[in-house]
Amino acid sequence: MELRHKTSLITGASRGIGRAIALALAREGSKVMLAARGQADLEAVAREIRALGGEAEVAVTDMREEPSIRQMIAAAALRFGGLDILINNAGLGHFVPVAEMTTEQWDEMFGVNMRAVFIATREALPLLRKQKESFIVNIASLAGKNTFANGGGYTATKWGLRAFSQCLMLEERKNGVRVLAVCPGSVDTGFGHPAGQAPAASSRQIIKPEDVAETIVMALKMPQRTMVSEIDIRPTVP
Repeated sequence: MELRHKTSLITGASRGIGRAIALALAREGSKVMLAARGQADLEAVAREIRALGGEAEVAVTDMREEPSIRQMIAAAALRFGGLDILINNAGLGHFVPVAEMTTEQWDEMFGVNMRAVFIATREALPLLRKQKESFIVNIASLAGKNTFANGGGYTATKWGLRAFSQCLMLEERKNGVRVLAVCPGSVDTGFGHPAGQAPAASSRQIIKPEDVAETIVMALKMPQRTMVSEIDIRPTVP
C-alpha cells in the first residue's frame, strides 16, 4: 500500500502506541484522524503532526459509547471523503484477582477492548470496502496468548480480540480489506504493568511505542497480494 494521501483513523491516539502510530503514518504522508477522550492531548498530537507538514484532525470519542463511535467514523468519512486504514488501538486493563474484580471493571474492559472494536469495525467496513485496498489493524497483546495471575479480565479481552481479528480476516479478504492483529509484549508507555509482572530490566531493553508503529507501517506497505495477519513483538533481551 502506498500510504501517501491515504486516510487513517487511530483510536487511543492521544498517547503511547496510538500517538506513535499516528506520527509514523503522518510521516509517510497519510492524513490522520485522531480519536480519544481527551481533547487537549489529541490537539497536542495534531500540532506535532502539523509541525511535520502532515494533515491531522481530531475526533473526541468515548469508546464506551456506541453513538460516539459512530460519530467518529462519520467524522472521518466527512472530513476525508473516505477511509483507507482503521487502527483499533484504544484499550484498558484492570489487573486484580478475579475474586476482587468488580462487574464494572470487567464490563469496562470488554466494553473498550472488544465491544468498541466491533462497533468501530462494523461502521468502518462500508468505507473500507470501497477502497479496493484497505487495512484494519487491531492492537492485541502477547497477553492474548499467555495468561498470568490478576489478568483474568484483560487477557480474556485480548484472546477474544485475536479470535475476532482472525474471523474478520477470513470474511473481508475477498473485499480487499486486509486485517492484522499486532501482539506486543510490555511496551514503554504509561500503561500499568499487571500485578505480579515485573517490568523489563531497563528502558533500553523494553519495547518502545515507535517499534510497534514502525512494524505496522511495514505491514501496511506490503503488496496487496500479501497479507501478514498476526505479528508478535517481543524485546530481544527480556
